[in-house]
Amino acid sequence: MADDTFKKIIAHSKEYGFIFQSSEIYDGLSAVYDYGQLGAELKNNIKRYWWEAMVKLNENIVGIDSAIFMHPTVWKASGHVDAFNDPLIDNKDSKKRYRADVLIEEQREKFQQKIEKEVKKAAKRFGDSFDRAEFERTNQRVLANQEKINIITNRFQTALENNDLDELRQIIIDYEIACPVSGSRNWTEVRQFNLMFDTKLGSVSGDASTIYLRPETAQGIFVNYLNVQKTGRMRLPFGIAQIGKAFRNEIVARQFIFRMREFEQMEMQFFVKPGEEMQWFETWKEKRLKWHLALGFSADKYRFHDHDKLAHYANAAADIEFEFPFGFKELEGIHSRTDFDLNQHQEYSKKKLQYFDNEEGKNYVPYVVETSVGLDRTFLMILANSFEEEVIDKGDGKTDTRTVLKIPAALAPVKVAILPLVKKDGLPEKAREILNTLKFDNNCQYDEKDSIGKRYRRQDAIGTPFCITVDHDSLIDNMVTIRHRDTMKQQRVNIADIEKIIDEKVNMKNLLKQL
Repeated sequence: MADDTFKKIIAHSKEYGFIFQSSEIYDGLSAVYDYGQLGAELKNNIKRYWWEAMVKLNENIVGIDSAIFMHPTVWKASGHVDAFNDPLIDNKDSKKRYRADVLIEEQREKFQQKIEKEVKKAAKRFGDSFDRAEFERTNQRVLANQEKINIITNRFQTALENNDLDELRQIIIDYEIACPVSGSRNWTEVRQFNLMFDTKLGSVSGDASTIYLRPETAQGIFVNYLNVQKTGRMRLPFGIAQIGKAFRNEIVARQFIFRMREFEQMEMQFFVKPGEEMQWFETWKEKRLKWHLALGFSADKYRFHDHDKLAHYANAAADIEFEFPFGFKELEGIHSRTDFDLNQHQEYSKKKLQYFDNEEGKNYVPYVVETSVGLDRTFLMILANSFEEEVIDKGDGKTDTRTVLKIPAALAPVKVAILPLVKKDGLPEKAREILNTLKFDNNCQYDEKDSIGKRYRRQDAIGTPFCITVDHDSLIDNMVTIRHRDTMKQQRVNIADIEKIIDEKVNMKNLLKQL
């Protein structure tokens, strides 16, 4: 069922101009996508929501835009040249390649789903008297599955910590994890693959030097730490935010725009006094979850997941996971990166990247807490959670189905559609007067083709929160009908009040005030 819904979302994205396959007329480019006219609007609105929440609402956070091309030594210092790898395994029958760690995590999730199934059955049976904690402590099937989770987790963590590729393969063998395509368990050895794209910088190939397309945006912040701190007269704690493209040669790129080779990140590096990083780590976990919840989606769709294996630079790490149609997956990472990055760049560049603490009268390298959320994954999260197919009772035993995107109003690509009831009698002219008033603050559409019902359905399908219908009475009483997307309710309002009514619902302040 979830798989069918996901396929419908992908088809809907293309049909209505949200997302296209890159270079589609040439049969496409794998795991690379273009954002269409409505997709670009939604994407820009998400960026604005993140940027204003970070930079506008926090006096001690500023934003930059660093270059994609960077000195190749940056990636040597960061560890990406030597250690930016994925453990991959091939199925000999299907010839498909998978990330070994993802296969194991999905197997563990299957055990967790079995527990949830038992809990739901018991909750339905016992009703209000159901005690979940007591049930999980005493039910034998739950305990058996929890034991399986504990065993696979311990083996998995140890293998990752020791970079033991043989043990990763052995876990896959022991738990009889099959290839999703062939259904067989005929696996190769696990191997490491570096994910960075490289290219040449220079006019003559023989004299050109190898540089990399950045696999993350964080390093552009770290190498500019001192520039920003000094020119901005920043005092700890302070943050530097950035939205930008990153590139990874993902061997296993799948699930639509969830995992792509060219993607966009929204990252903030928060520089703090050593010893205070864990306090700020918890603070930013709370702040970032609040940012997501302000969108109005169910809190049950989100959960925190602590990392089984910490990256070489971190002393704490957690993901905010979201329940996509294909299961709970990482949406955002919050990491305590210690002083690793600045120390590394200080060592490789031979430049001091320190902060002078006036209160303590000494220099030190700050610690860093990072928040990093995928823009494309956030886009997919909003699209997947907004997509609904509703059965509408038309009366007399007849029903109709409408496809609607219940996108948060402040993020909707089109905020309002202006629809003259007919294409004559001065109604188009009146409708365009309203359009010309609203278009300075809102992205609007004008539509006069087809019946009013069909036009409503088109706007529902692209997530437009409001439709304004201009009829013959509008020319007499200066009133129009506003239709609300989510409820389909209609109200008659004065044209003079439209701007205020629309602004109260679609203004970005509605989201920002919740933070």
